[in-house]
Amino acid sequence: MELRQLEYLVAVVDEGGFTKAAAKMHVAQPGVSAQIKQLERELGERLLDRSGRTVRLTEVGRAVLPYARAALGAVAGARAAVDEFTGLLRGRVVMGGVTIPARLDLAEMLADFHERHPAVELSMTEMDPATLLDSLLAGRVDVGLTGLGAPLPPNVAAEVVLDHPLVVAVRPGHKLDGRSSITLAELDDLPLITLPRGTGLRTVLDGAFAEAGIRPQIAFEASEPYFLAELAAHGLGVTILPLPKARLHGDRLHVIELTRPSLRGQLGLIWRTDGSTSPAARALVAHARRHLAQRTRTEAAE
Repeated sequence: MELRQLEYLVAVVDEGGFTKAAAKMHVAQPGVSAQIKQLERELGERLLDRSGRTVRLTEVGRAVLPYARAALGAVAGARAAVDEFTGLLRGRVVMGGVTIPARLDLAEMLADFHERHPAVELSMTEMDPATLLDSLLAGRVDVGLTGLGAPLPPNVAAEVVLDHPLVVAVRPGHKLDGRSSITLAELDDLPLITLPRGTGLRTVLDGAFAEAGIRPQIAFEASEPYFLAELAAHGLGVTILPLPKARLHGDRLHVIELTRPSLRGQLGLIWRTDGSTSPAARALVAHARRHLAQRTRTEAAE
């Protein structure tokens, strides 16, 4: 049994097939298939069910997979220990995120990290909040940026990066136009335009509506705040946005303070705290926290 065979097995499972696994490992697909077949011959059991349109683990494969991950983790840990001893930082780190506000200047942060640690392979991918949290817990992502709303697992820490009041926004001429404030209860029976379930902002809203005993009328859902504002500006409903997002459309939307209760939308940096992170991942977390804290202070001063 070779380490490479275990790497290919885990890659096929994580990527959902041989083609994507081969691309991730930068090898030809037949090579991945051959190595896994060799592993199956050595173990005397099929690990993957190839009979359907998608590749799935067999019962034996499900039993073997945790040991494969543990073996790869042990090797990575040994390499990390040597790297820490010699002072060389290397490895691979992945950052995940939802739609990122431009004012956080994430590109500058990642470029600065790459310049400081050129031996670290750095990548980033956008994903929805639920997938981001699952990927973080599974170790496929090392640090993430996501909306905060629901409680996080005990082994995940969060640091608030952006914190803004939520406001109601309608187009000029709407029946709410001219109001300076509105309560949550007054939104009952109005067509609402919000982010999808699972996002931080939507979780905050759903919790507030549930506590007030209100079943909101959700007319439109979209993952991009800009599109929510566009829908409201065209008179398709009432939207609820963080104040800076609503102000971007000040000439087309009337902004109303949301009271009783006042709600806030938060974007947070999240990372694992269970000791399973590599030195490179810990360095990225520390670097991101410093950078984003500076951006937050700059925004507060403006």
